[in-house]
Amino acid sequence: MRRISEEAGVSLGTVSNRVRRLEESGAILGYTVLLDPEMAGWELTVVIGLRIQKGRLIEIQEKIAKDPRVYGVYDVTGDFDSMVISRARDRSDLDDLSKNVMSVDGVERSVTHLVLNTVKETSTVLPE
Repeated sequence: MRRISEEAGVSLGTVSNRVRRLEESGAILGYTVLLDPEMAGWELTVVIGLRIQKGRLIEIQEKIAKDPRVYGVYDVTGDFDSMVISRARDRSDLDDLSKNVMSVDGVERSVTHLVLNTVKETSTVLPE
């Protein structure tokens, strides 16, 4: 918090009070550590587009979200019903992940895109 107060040009008490109010209001949901995925053993990042059987979207998304390699599941517009963001340790792990996603009853089609280069990745984007 000291660094924030220095960069914002306000007192440490001001920053502390503001953070406390943001926590109490629910704007700050919690705190986390950001790890380098590759250093943690996650060599591959994939984006998987899914077409899901009508009327089963939430059920299927909840099943897929339980896989520890999955860190994002989204409802989307366009050609797919859902997009999944996931990491895999290696090609074998990616193969297993793909087969697990495809084997979930109700997934009609999946298209897996391998991320070649990450240009930007943040945990949260704040409005200006």
